[in-house]
Amino acid sequence: MSRVKSAIIGCGGIAQVHGAVLHGMEGVELAGFADILPERAHAMAEKYGGRAYGDFTELLDRERPDVVHLCTPHYLHTPMAEACAERGVHVFTEKPPVVSWEQWERFRALEGRVRVGVCFQNRYNRSVRLLRALLEEGKPGKVLGARAFVTWHREAPYYTESGWRGKLATEGGGALINQSIHTLDLLTQLMGPAGEAQGSLCNRHLKGVTEVEDTLEAAIDFGEARALFYATTNFCADSPVFLELVCENGTLRMEEEEVTLRWADGTREHRTLPPVGGLTAGKSYWGHSHGLCIRDFYRCVETGEPFQGDIPGVRDTIELMLRIYDSAR
Repeated sequence: MSRVKSAIIGCGGIAQVHGAVLHGMEGVELAGFADILPERAHAMAEKYGGRAYGDFTELLDRERPDVVHLCTPHYLHTPMAEACAERGVHVFTEKPPVVSWEQWERFRALEGRVRVGVCFQNRYNRSVRLLRALLEEGKPGKVLGARAFVTWHREAPYYTESGWRGKLATEGGGALINQSIHTLDLLTQLMGPAGEAQGSLCNRHLKGVTEVEDTLEAAIDFGEARALFYATTNFCADSPVFLELVCENGTLRMEEEEVTLRWADGTREHRTLPPVGGLTAGKSYWGHSHGLCIRDFYRCVETGEPFQGDIPGVRDTIELMLRIYDSAR
C-alpha cells in the first residue's frame, strides 16, 4: 500500500478500536484526531502520534488527510461525511451512516464524489463467510425462513453519561439502530433485499431515562421466505447473537463464531471458527472483525475495486432499518 494519511474524528470508545487497527497497518500514518472533549483527542495523539484538534473542520483543513474515520454520534455521520467529501477526503464511518430518510438521501448523494465505506465488520466474521459460502454453493437449498435474536444489556449510565445516546434526535433510535443493526445487515447479506417489513417497539427497561426503544421485533419478508427479528437491551447479559436459517435441505445456525449444521438426513456438523489471528479488535459479542473490514476498505481505495460496505452495498440494510422504524412508530 502506498502511504496513506488518516485521521479519526470522535475519540470515544469505538475510536480506540479504529486507532489500534490503523496503528498496526503498514503504510498508514495517523496524522490527526478531533473531539469536542480535547483531552480525548490529546490522549490518542499521545498514544499514536499526530495532532489533536477540538474542531473537526480545522483538522480537515490543516492536515488534509486522505481518509477520515468517523467515530462520532450517529446524527453527525452524514454532515461530517459531507464536509469530508467537499474537501475530497475519503470516508470510513461507523454505523449507522444515517438516522433518517432525509439523511439517507444526502448520504447517497456522496456516491462517486469520494470513496465511502460503512463499518459492518460482522460481514467478515468467519462464521458469516461460511454461511454465505454454503448458500452460494447450493447444498442447503432454498431458504424457507430465518430467525435472529440480539439479547444484550444496557443500563442508564450508558445513555445518561454519553450526552447523545437515548435521544431520538441524536441516536436515531435504540436497540435496532445502535445494537442490532449488524444482525439486520447479516439477514440482508444472507437472504437478499427485503420486501415488506412490519415492526413494533417499546421501552420497558428505562422509562423516563431514554426516548428510544429498548426492545424491537419485526417480521420481514424476503420473497418466499420470512425472517423473524428480535432485539433487546433489557437482558441480564450480553449474549452471543443467534441467527438461524431454515432451508430445504437443512438448518444453519450461528452463535458468534459457533456454527451448527443440521442436515435433513439426520447428520449434524459443529464448527468452531476462531477469528483470523492478528486482525481482531473489539468485543466478540458485537463483532471482532474491524481489522479485516478496515483493511479491505483501504485495499479498495488503493485498487479502485468496489468495497462491499460502500453506499450501494449498504442500501438494502439501511432502507430496511428505516422501513421497520416507519412501521413500528
